[in-house]
Amino acid sequence: MTRSHLTLGIETSCDETSFAVVADGRRILANVILSQTREHRRYGGVVPELASRRHLTNAVPLLHEALAEAGIGLDDLDLIAVTRGPGLVGALLVGVALAKALAWALDKPLVGVHHLAGHIHANFLAGPGEEPAPAPRLPAVALVVSGGHTDLFHLQADGGLEWLGGTRDDAAGEAFDKVARELGLGYPGGPVIDRLAARGDPQAFPFPRAMLDDDSLDFSFSGLKTAVIYELERRGWRDPDRRAELEAHLPDLAAGFQQAVVDVLVAKTVRAARQVGARQVYLAGGVAANRRLRRDLAAAAAAEGLELAYPPPVLCTDNGAMIAAAGYAAWRRGRRDGLDLDVDPDPPLDAWL
Repeated sequence: MTRSHLTLGIETSCDETSFAVVADGRRILANVILSQTREHRRYGGVVPELASRRHLTNAVPLLHEALAEAGIGLDDLDLIAVTRGPGLVGALLVGVALAKALAWALDKPLVGVHHLAGHIHANFLAGPGEEPAPAPRLPAVALVVSGGHTDLFHLQADGGLEWLGGTRDDAAGEAFDKVARELGLGYPGGPVIDRLAARGDPQAFPFPRAMLDDDSLDFSFSGLKTAVIYELERRGWRDPDRRAELEAHLPDLAAGFQQAVVDVLVAKTVRAARQVGARQVYLAGGVAANRRLRRDLAAAAAAEGLELAYPPPVLCTDNGAMIAAAGYAAWRRGRRDGLDLDVDPDPPLDAWL
């Protein structure tokens, strides 16, 4: 019986510290994730210096936990994969420094991974006892909605990756966080708005859909965020005597905002799929866990005769398993990064298979 190829994936690009062991680039043996959300919530967003310090504290214990969960030792690893960017530079440095130290000490190959490539590869992972994900039907389109990123990619049949469009200002995830902060809903904004919107009428507040009819595949959510703030100001949100009355309309307001974001994401994704002749659509990133986005994109894809795939919620957020999968694919293509690997706030992304 052929021994599995074991990849250690390290993810420290923002406020999740994660280590994973993945067999043959697809099967998750361990995926340990420690989120710092509770610590950053009091500040309304991620504090880079604090995130970096927490990664330093958590990294080695989580590495040991992942190895124990996978039932292996360091010597059993075949490849070290680590997020090199984009992300918070100080946070990325923690993961990259540890990855280089492990690669040197164990004499194992090292691959630096583009964070967004990792999110795409989350679609092809299978947990213990799960059936392997089906092979991708190419060409395909991937919508990656993660943190400060809202991007559309063309996944080409030859393994190439073409960037089709992205946000010109606020990303969708940033808009969720900022609107949630204005509403006093806390951080992160995506999950709480998703829950609140489930009780609201998405047609009650006709918020703008920026660039919806634009021929480009770019996005813009800054104006939508501003429209929500203006609506709150118009209704006296900061007036204690009027606030209680408006609070009854918060589910409708959240639903209207969320629907405006989703409508643009869905329309642009379908347009991209038509342009490249895609057979499949992939959804990835933290906002990919949004229930309205999943439902509406599934309906739109079905109407176009497209298949839609997205990861389970645990693989939508930042995690080491997706980095291991992307790193293994790059290693199979012949990528080898030396010990001079460094972080890169804008690394190249020219292949994905």
